[in-house]
Amino acid sequence: MRRTCATVLWRTACRDVGLRPLFAFCYRSLPRPLQTLKIVCDAASMTLTRRSVIGGIAAVGLFGARGSQAQQMNPDLSHLTPKQRAEYEAMHARMMAAFKYERITVPGAAALIEWEKLKGAGRGWPVIVGDDEDLEQIAGQFTIADHAVSGATIPGLSLRSPDEILTAATTLRFPTDLQTWSGAYKPEDLTAPIGSWPSRVDNDPPGPTIATDILSGKFHDRVHIILIPTRSSWEVPAYLRWGDWNACPPPEYHVAALRTWHEQFGVELVGLNGDTMNLRAGRRPITRQRATALAKDQYAYCPDIVDQGVGTVSALAATLMSSEWWYLWWD
Repeated sequence: MRRTCATVLWRTACRDVGLRPLFAFCYRSLPRPLQTLKIVCDAASMTLTRRSVIGGIAAVGLFGARGSQAQQMNPDLSHLTPKQRAEYEAMHARMMAAFKYERITVPGAAALIEWEKLKGAGRGWPVIVGDDEDLEQIAGQFTIADHAVSGATIPGLSLRSPDEILTAATTLRFPTDLQTWSGAYKPEDLTAPIGSWPSRVDNDPPGPTIATDILSGKFHDRVHIILIPTRSSWEVPAYLRWGDWNACPPPEYHVAALRTWHEQFGVELVGLNGDTMNLRAGRRPITRQRATALAKDQYAYCPDIVDQGVGTVSALAATLMSSEWWYLWWD
């Protein structure tokens, strides 16, 4: 189930200022806002981590928001000196250069067809990542802890290789071990009701939402598909170092979840942008009991899809029985 309009607008505003990939530049080059962030963190006895840095940068408003999700996002650099602006632009170039995965660009309307072709081509696992801005955000998450890109060492962030993340994932059992992550919602925080089974399910049009504009629903003019050097779609979050912000788990937890769902339901990762996953299930749950159990696991893993989406566990379970497409997002 996709977002409501209100959730989309709130998410858009937060995403524009809170998830810029080049926040490490601000950590290094803009001392006054970051002094404010450090004071706030010190006052709360917080450690500067990936999530607190991102959130703090959003709070002090280092970047300007845009009016439409379809527009290319350009940060407001007017407050930077010429030297700082040149450093920012150089960092952006290093970030994109460090993101070395093969990339194919197609019209948004052709993204799923091209994905199917690439899946059978044996060149790696294809992932639709969205438009230019989405690609930038994926590259930003990939390089967020890379000193060679940012020139800064940010407390609480460590650069892990895909192999290190995959090794960590082998020790995890989903959903049981989700609670071992310090940022996971506790059971008492998951307050959405089970609810009654809906009499009708209004499914969204099938297909990857990442190929479309989140507000208008129209296909992007151009969409990027990247090829990840693995045959297993559940390993993709490790190769992209994807996650570990707000309620979004670290990449090894995504690997564990996707691996489990692939084994149980033949789930494949089709699309992934800065905060959204598009999955396609080869097998749907065939009983309400099984669908409800799956919906509970998804709610613990991705609370926003119920709390800001369908509202009840039963409503989510009904969509899982009626559609092969699973849409997950983390604000």
